[in-house]
Amino acid sequence: MATDLTDDPAATVPVAPVPADDAAAAAAVVPVPRRHPMQSFDQPSDAGRIGRYALLCLVMFVVLFPIYTTVVAALKPGSEVLKNPLLPTAVTFDVLIDAWNEGRLGRYLLNSFVVAFVVTIAQVITSVLAAYAFAILEFPGKRAVFVVFVATLLVPAEATIVVNLDTVDNLGWLNTYQGLAVPFLATAFGIFLLRQVFLTLPRDLRDAAAIDGVGHLGFLRHVAVPLVRPTIGALALFSFLGTWNQYLWPNLVINEADMNTVQSGLRLLSRSSLSEPNLVMAGTVIAAVPIFVALFVFQRQLVRGLTAGAVKG
Repeated sequence: MATDLTDDPAATVPVAPVPADDAAAAAAVVPVPRRHPMQSFDQPSDAGRIGRYALLCLVMFVVLFPIYTTVVAALKPGSEVLKNPLLPTAVTFDVLIDAWNEGRLGRYLLNSFVVAFVVTIAQVITSVLAAYAFAILEFPGKRAVFVVFVATLLVPAEATIVVNLDTVDNLGWLNTYQGLAVPFLATAFGIFLLRQVFLTLPRDLRDAAAIDGVGHLGFLRHVAVPLVRPTIGALALFSFLGTWNQYLWPNLVINEADMNTVQSGLRLLSRSSLSEPNLVMAGTVIAAVPIFVALFVFQRQLVRGLTAGAVKG
């Protein structure tokens, strides 16, 4: 009788029954060991593992070295900046206080936060609604309209600056929060990103909700959005960071000191303190604190949002 297969790696493959009187044929049957399924994956060698860690250390050094030099320069007095620039020989927090006061960074940080918050909330809302429509709803010309949305990603932002600036000027929105935020309340990238995630939701969920009498807004609020929350968190983080780091557009629509964003404030600070480069470094450190706080708070959502759908299980 043929032997049964088991999960034991030492199990043999089944062989056909051999007549008892044919001893030579029976002796020629050699059991073939069966490879365990996990043995098919190649285990990295020690040299490969060391090479990977060395590459990661090199990338970490390249990324962190500019941050390190900026922080060191921001914590040193002006007379000590060029002396041992890589070593914190003289540490003082007075430079940060001077940069805060001379650069009016408190007001500029507030302006940047207001604009970034409004743009982030608006982009998340518009992206969720438009992505749900493109993924779930059926209407004439849906594919053509979606292609137009995606095609806007190929248009560089610099190509629309003149038209947007003329529009904002005609509306009287120069030197206002509206002028800073309104042109960026929707993003084709967010619509495309969330649409692809909504397409992965089982159609049975929507059918079951429809049977229970739940409309599209109810399904979107109570089912779809909670399921794609990590991707929405990643989109919100991208929107906040992108708006916070804007430089060209605020310099075009703002010419009043009180309405400058933090990036424009750093430009003004660099002009007024040419002989004190440590003030600019200190202002850069202060402006970067909200970015690091946002990354720290939303790092889990960022990782889960970027890896959503990458692993099936």
